[in-house]
Amino acid sequence: MSTETTELTPAARLFASDLSVVNVGLAMFDADITAQNAEVSTLEWTPPGGGNPEAARALDALERPELAARIEAANAEAVERIMAARPMLIGFGRALDVVPGMTPTTILHSGPPIAWEDMNGPMKGAVTGAIVFEGLAEDLDEAAEVAASGRITFKPCHEADSVGSMAGVTSASMYLHIVKNETHGNVAYTNLSEQMAKILRMGANDQSVIDRLVWMRDVFGPMLKEAVEFTGPVDLRLLLSQALHMGDECHNRNGAGTLLLFQALAPGLLQSSFTTEQKKEVFDFVASSDYFSGPTWMAMAKAALDAANGVPDSTIVTTMARNGVEFGIRVAGLPGQWFTGPAQKVVGPMFAGYKPEDSGLDIGDSAITETYGFGGFAMSAAPAIVALVGGTVAEAMGYTRDMGEITTAQNPNVTIPALDFQGLPTGIDVRKVIDTGILPIINTAIAHKEAGIGMIGAGITHPPAEAFTKAATALAAALA
Repeated sequence: MSTETTELTPAARLFASDLSVVNVGLAMFDADITAQNAEVSTLEWTPPGGGNPEAARALDALERPELAARIEAANAEAVERIMAARPMLIGFGRALDVVPGMTPTTILHSGPPIAWEDMNGPMKGAVTGAIVFEGLAEDLDEAAEVAASGRITFKPCHEADSVGSMAGVTSASMYLHIVKNETHGNVAYTNLSEQMAKILRMGANDQSVIDRLVWMRDVFGPMLKEAVEFTGPVDLRLLLSQALHMGDECHNRNGAGTLLLFQALAPGLLQSSFTTEQKKEVFDFVASSDYFSGPTWMAMAKAALDAANGVPDSTIVTTMARNGVEFGIRVAGLPGQWFTGPAQKVVGPMFAGYKPEDSGLDIGDSAITETYGFGGFAMSAAPAIVALVGGTVAEAMGYTRDMGEITTAQNPNVTIPALDFQGLPTGIDVRKVIDTGILPIINTAIAHKEAGIGMIGAGITHPPAEAFTKAATALAAALA
């Protein structure tokens, strides 16, 4: 069988060439479609409110045109109040002498309201330790009986113009920071740092803890009080800004902040009436842990955020706080009302010898730092924090960017060098949390679930979405 070869005419060759180009083009088109499909298939999307019908209804109501303009104007005012606040450390004093409504049998605690019988291990440990410290019981067993007897008035720190880290327990004889917002006139309080690990605020309560509290009452607190009388007020917003520029996030990393605060107070401490030996004790105590300035920033944030409370129509969050059982938030437009959900687990590195199942749930008022815009929101300013709370530097940088999705403004007074001096993400908007599904990031310590042990690690956590849904629903009802 013979095969003949037919040579194509020029027109035929041109047609064949065009057909080849068409085939290549179709192949490229198919490849583009495949790539786009692959990209679409990996797109992450969450419906508003996480698919929760109640949250979606509340969000829809808050975004109606007749309300939206009012809310935007109110939020702008609330955030401006927060950013314009100038909290000044004006002194130190005994809780009984300075906190409104404080009595010898009042004990302030962290988070939303909670009864003695509902408290978790760390908070019960701190309460019984405080009762012994105040001389209201001889030992911890008797202190538990006193706590359950009705003789003690329990009250959230936030409802007494105060904040308290971890268990938050503040009793009458404890010395507190006094921080005045010079711009708006309100005052906030918080107790002194016991430093770290086996301490009352973590639920530890043995004799060494009580002895330390007695020394803080008799020496440390009074010396700090005299120091500020010599130095005059300390501008805390300025110090906070400097500390973030030096590598702190001012919730769990406080090396720079403590250095700056102590630098401001040291001349007054040296001029105080105490003995050289007592001054050395104070200097050594401050040097024992970087956390000395941690409570100071909490009071600073509280003084700034409280200035926004009561702005009508505002959906800005002014409080995030946990009592170890519930996580509560409060919003500017509904002052005094708590919206709660279950306290969450804190996930992060544990101290040697402890396991995640030893951990108590999230606890403390220290999330006031994130509510203002630092702490977990500013981890990009302090990438070294990941060594304590876990994660990677890239994640630390990403947290700040994510928080920009749920906040209203960037604070020009407190900036982050690593993000080209971007201001802190400020003004958490309940609507944006529900719309995006992004929950505020919080870095925090971990206390043992049982009383008497103390800190066993640190890590990352988030509020429960339920608290924001309740707030949005209440706001929608009130504004409508």
